Amino acid sequence: MEDRRNKRQTIGKLGEDLACDALLAKGHTILERNFRSGHLEIDIISASADGIHFVEVKARRENIQAPPQESVDFAKQRRIASAAKGFLRNHKGPSYGSGECHFDVVAVIFTERTTLLEYIPDAYIPIYL
Repeated sequence: MEDRRNKRQTIGKLGEDLACDALLAKGHTILERNFRSGHLEIDIISASADGIHFVEVKARRENIQAPPQESVDFAKQRRIASAAKGFLRNHKGPSYGSGECHFDVVAVIFTERTTLLEYIPDAYIPIYL
């Protein structure tokens, strides 16, 4: 069981590293990684010219039944939105408070031959969360 957890953590960390690289290449500045607000967590918080981005990273190995981004369900979206409120409450400033908030997902699939990364900007809008 422990070995399985370590593999998941390794895949997750590698996925987050690749997601950060992709965001940096798109002109983002990484503000936080693995931000915690109580028991809630946001994988990556970044800033770009269009605002602040709260990014959930889902990384999987090749033999999966559904795309990784489909695991960001309503409950997960609600938890991320709550954590984002915690971040904004504690990080006042012109670069945070005045821009748009974006909720993005990065899906990473590791295959034997390559790595597939899909950045989904504005994957959801937490209006009713």
